This record gives sequence, structure tokens and C-alpha cells, in this order.
Amino acid sequence: MIPFRSIVLGTTTAICAALAMLAFAEPVSFNAKDGVKIYGEFQRPEGKPRATILLFHMAGSNRQEYAPLAPVLNRAGFATLAIDQRSGGDLWGSVNQTAAKIKAGAGYADALPDLEAAIAYGNAQHSGPIALWGSSYSSALVFVAAARHPEVKALLAFSPGEYISGHSIEKEAAKLSIPVFITSAPDNDEILSAKALARAVPDHRAVQYVPHNGVHGSSTLRIDKDPQGASENWKHVMAFLDGAFPRR
Repeated sequence: MIPFRSIVLGTTTAICAALAMLAFAEPVSFNAKDGVKIYGEFQRPEGKPRATILLFHMAGSNRQEYAPLAPVLNRAGFATLAIDQRSGGDLWGSVNQTAAKIKAGAGYADALPDLEAAIAYGNAQHSGPIALWGSSYSSALVFVAAARHPEVKALLAFSPGEYISGHSIEKEAAKLSIPVFITSAPDNDEILSAKALARAVPDHRAVQYVPHNGVHGSSTLRIDKDPQGASENWKHVMAFLDGAFPRR
């Protein structure tokens, strides 16, 4: 068995090396169907991409939530698109450009057109099949988007729940026929919410991972937010992605 300390050091080294690729992140913008301009960063991997992963942030947040995470995915062969949704804010010391440009505040459900615009943009890049990745409120919203878009081939949800007014996320999960990865903080309420959604996905296509050490949302993979659990949690994410999009 590999010592835990070696796993942490190895993952930390990989993440540090991946951060060197940040210079290749391309600022992009595109319009949602209602005309709102969406800002983001698109990043290609070296070589032929296995898939394009669309990265959506939590409440009060922005695309910088994925600054240390996208390069790890790029090194694993995935193109990534991280966006600023209109429902967000200035966490991570960065301005949410999309939210800053709109006059009125936006609720969680209002960000659905942003996700759909990101799907269209991702498809246009011809960088492989599309996977959706959501954090907190957006981890619920990705179920709605995936159910509407058959071009989505996999879904990863970090701390999902029934957060979206006017939508039953459990009913949306029941419409899916794609591989689904669901995880949460090791919190009883989050675990139960994740379990309900995993059970709703037909044909046992959902994997629920309950971490021993974890935090809410995608931050469970950030060493700065989850130093005890990030390395182990990454292993489970990568195992899912390898199953959904096998290495060639």
C-alpha cells in the first residue's frame, strides 16, 4: 500500500506542475439566449482531448474556483471551460465578470441559460464529448441542463441538492441515461441529498462517493481548502472520468 503522505506529495507535485499550464488559458465570452454576455476561460490539453469538461461554480463564486483544478484536468487529457455565471460573486479575490455586467441580481435558476450557452460553446470547439461539472447550486442545475441536452455524455455533481426553485432535481436525475458522479462533504444532510439523486438516476449509472475528509462543493479537491482529503478525492474523480472517457 502506498503511504498516504506519498499520495499527498505526489498529487501536490502534479497540481503544482499543472499550474504551469495556466498561461495557456484563453479568455472567452459568448452570449446566452437572452443576450447576457458570459465570460469564461477555455483551456485545451496537450494532444487530442478526451472530452470537454464544463466547470460551473458555487453561489457567490466565479470561475477562479477552478484555477487550481482545471490544469489538473488538462494534464489528464481534458479540455476545460470555466465560466462566470450570472448568479455568483467575488470569492477567491476575483470579480465575477458576468454578474458584474448585469443590473439586477440573479437567482440560481436564472443561471440555466448560462450553462446552456456554455454547452453550445463547448460543442463548437470540437474537443470531444461534453461533460458537465457543478459545484453546490450549480451541481443541481447541471442535472436540469443535462436532461435537456443529449450531447452531454457525463455529469459530475459536487454537493448537489434541491436548490433550484421551480425544478425537482430528483425528477431531472431520473431522465438521465449517462454516467453520473455524485459526491458531497461528509455531512449527513449532504450525504442524504446525494443519495436521493444517485438513486433517481436510472440503471445504476450513478456513482455516489462519500469522502472521509471533504468540504462543500468543488473545493473538496482544492488542497488549500481540503488539505486532508483533496488527494484521495481526486483519485475517485479521475477513476470516474477514466471510466466515462477511457484513455486511448
